[in-house]
Amino acid sequence: MIDCKNHMVGRLASVVAKKMLLGQKVVLVRTEGACLSGGLVRQRMKYMRFKTLRHLTQPAKGPFHFRSPSKMMWRTIRGMIPHKTKKGMLALGRVKCYEGIPPPYDKVKRLVCPDALRVLRLQKGRRFCTLGELGTSVGWKYAGVVDKLEEERSAAAAEYFAGKKKTMQKLAKAKASVGA
Repeated sequence: MIDCKNHMVGRLASVVAKKMLLGQKVVLVRTEGACLSGGLVRQRMKYMRFKTLRHLTQPAKGPFHFRSPSKMMWRTIRGMIPHKTKKGMLALGRVKCYEGIPPPYDKVKRLVCPDALRVLRLQKGRRFCTLGELGTSVGWKYAGVVDKLEEERSAAAAEYFAGKKKTMQKLAKAKASVGA
């Protein structure tokens, strides 16, 4: 399970695609925090150019222009695997992308991918934007909902950690009194 916040989208997608092709299941959370190099205006222009692409005779056949950060991340990963082959289809079934951290995964340890961290890959002072900002600027309507749910989750996690810390202090005190 990988926390996408402050990771570069393309570099993270390439690592995830390789893991999926090797047979590993991958869950990506907080995709709205994944970063793209280049400012928001540049990324929005690129997206609007992409949005004009459509199937000549039947636009409903594609390409589909996803606006949610999780679907943008999913599509980036899909572009790095042979998704039209049996192996690629099976690999693509092994990835799940989410905005925020939904309930089954909020109790699981989240990992980072050092090869894709923004602070290690993007030069200091360079512009960047997040998938959440890009999605919001092109029509994704749920950024506020995700932020609210994330605040609730982090508050619950902080409360849990405070309780755990208090329990650990009592345990250490009890061990010290028994050992003394």
